Amino acid sequence: MAREFRTVGVVGLGTMGAGIVEVVARTGIEVVAVEVDATAGERGREHLAASTGRAIERGKLTREQADELLGRITVTTSVSDLAGAQLVIEAIPESLAAKAEVLAAVDAVVGEDAILCSNTSSLSVTELAVRTTRPGKVVGMHFFNPAPVQKLVEVVRTVVTEPDVIDDVQAFAQAIGKVPVVIGDRAGFIANALLFGYLNHAAKMYAERYASREDLDAAMRYGCGYPMGPLALLDLIGLDTAYEILETMYGESRNLLHAPNPVFKQMITAGLLGRKAGRGFYTYSAPHSSTVVDDGETPASAVPDGVTLREVGKVGVVGTGTMASGIVEVFAKAGYDVVVRGRSASKAEGSVATVRRSLDKAVARGRLDEAGRDAVLGRITATTRLEDMADVDLVVEAVAEELDVKRAMFGALDDICKPGAILATTTSSLPVVECAAATRRPGDVVGMHFFNPAPVMKLVEIVSTIGTSRDVAATVLGVTQNLKKVPVSCGDRAGFIVNALLFPYLNDAVKMLEAHYATADDIDAAMKTGCALPMGPFELLDVVGLDVSLAIERSLYAEFRQSGFAPAPLLEHLVTAGRLGRKTGHGFRDYTRA
Repeated sequence: MAREFRTVGVVGLGTMGAGIVEVVARTGIEVVAVEVDATAGERGREHLAASTGRAIERGKLTREQADELLGRITVTTSVSDLAGAQLVIEAIPESLAAKAEVLAAVDAVVGEDAILCSNTSSLSVTELAVRTTRPGKVVGMHFFNPAPVQKLVEVVRTVVTEPDVIDDVQAFAQAIGKVPVVIGDRAGFIANALLFGYLNHAAKMYAERYASREDLDAAMRYGCGYPMGPLALLDLIGLDTAYEILETMYGESRNLLHAPNPVFKQMITAGLLGRKAGRGFYTYSAPHSSTVVDDGETPASAVPDGVTLREVGKVGVVGTGTMASGIVEVFAKAGYDVVVRGRSASKAEGSVATVRRSLDKAVARGRLDEAGRDAVLGRITATTRLEDMADVDLVVEAVAEELDVKRAMFGALDDICKPGAILATTTSSLPVVECAAATRRPGDVVGMHFFNPAPVMKLVEIVSTIGTSRDVAATVLGVTQNLKKVPVSCGDRAGFIVNALLFPYLNDAVKMLEAHYATADDIDAAMKTGCALPMGPFELLDVVGLDVSLAIERSLYAEFRQSGFAPAPLLEHLVTAGRLGRKTGHGFRDYTRA
């Protein structure tokens, strides 16, 4: 028979503990909250009052409801007051010894059928369970911050957890309005195990000065639709907390992708802990503020000293596929004259027709009038002759993602284009320097990686090779801003920013599934619900295409030679079997029944 939870205990009234207390009390359950002393208890009450006050302001609670909620909460300094609780959640800081001590103390006073839960985000629940007299009734119940808002709860079972305990905790999580996923006891569980490898990689990019903090964060926000960039998120989490989680994960996995980058220790030692300290990767107006203020790393908006921008009035686009047609539309809408070159008249005209259909949709939706559409189309010229690129100021290559094809194209453009013309490639994974090496003007060659669909996606990665001239990079950055896009600058190495951060995370998700740690549905739910990502990793892999994903992961592994980047065998097997995602009807999921 399922347990009835009439009284729930919470130990710890910090930000997380207070949030859990509020969530439980909202459902009509009596809550006993324990703190170490009266001062800490009072701070906890202040957390609760402030949170319920914000809920009233936002219209989510009435004053009467808030008063009733607070009336169901008893704050105490005595663990013995938990004697009548049917379930107790420990929510103190991440210390194995401290958590074990708390659970042992609670174990001594609650009834024999009571369930003990730890809100740990990274510690071994098994280690905590065996410190009690009831290891079968100890589980992890990992809430996400802020608990009143975030829906995900990771319910962590150990090898000795009793099945009915898991069932009852799942039901309890659902009763308080949460989305539970049940998983085994391993460092980082689902969300942190996938999230912190990505965050660590971003910190490494920053430490290596591969890209600026602003560009790293903008790349993931505008390229992947993430609510926050990785460095801003680390500042929110706290660099000390992130370091502890990574240390715990590395201690268990011995995966170098989890080994905390040295920049964490350096910044922690200097007191740069993130928002709570007023400084982390960014500088804030005050401790605990979310307002970023300028500091010594804030980039200047002006053109770098000594750099004169090149004039760009006419643009050439080589290619007629979906990406090429989108780029044509983007440049023409921004007022540039555009020459689009196709291998045949039908392909060139088909590219213009694709642009017309897109503009017609904009007219139908009221985003553009017919005169505006006709003006855009009037700026586009279709051709089959590569020689028509002779007088363009910037040519964007968007042909097949094959190095030999691109090198041949750049060799031909080098012979045709006028001196001073900029040659850009839209490659997403090939070395830009290989294209540059096929020309006699390597300083004029740059990467200009648009994201698909180009008219919609805001991000463009500006990729400079070791030989790209400063004025070329600055000119392309300015042109990208004229396109109303968000440019980010980086060096020429596999994956650039977005793919180098995104695909190791996706690969880790596949390895997690391959190990039967969690289902694809639970992993997707954890990342969407717990981390507010627009798509779960398996949804995204199936949309991108498993063959495309595998090619990118292979390029990352070939360049960085880290074992953690080696493509998951399951991904290799699915591609070999022809299960490439939505485009074939099968990937990680079956789409033929949809």
